[in-house]
Amino acid sequence: MDAFENLEVWKRSSILAINIYHSLQDCRDYGLKDQVIRSAVSISSNIAEGFERNSNRQFAQYLQIAKGSCGELRSQLYICRQIGIFTENQANRFLTEAAEISKMIYGLSKHCRTKES
Repeated sequence: MDAFENLEVWKRSSILAINIYHSLQDCRDYGLKDQVIRSAVSISSNIAEGFERNSNRQFAQYLQIAKGSCGELRSQLYICRQIGIFTENQANRFLTEAAEISKMIYGLSKHCRTKES
């Protein structure tokens, strides 16, 4: 792979962040809104940063950070659903996508660690 922009997991995590951002545009709970957006943006950002390190070991470390951000985002999405910021349907779509991205990150991280050995 020659560029992080070609990674499907980066593409999907970027789209997820954009969709969450647009969905929160009218949210007036600025603290929670900021935290959710930061978590969402952190996923694709860490994938990109790790890829650019040109080391499978470092890439795997950044993928673990991205996976952690994915978990953080899912936790926040549950809260957003419970307090009515997102509808059940919106939250479930975002949760499903975040869970799939987390699995993709895990697989890519495992692949990087295998190549490093």
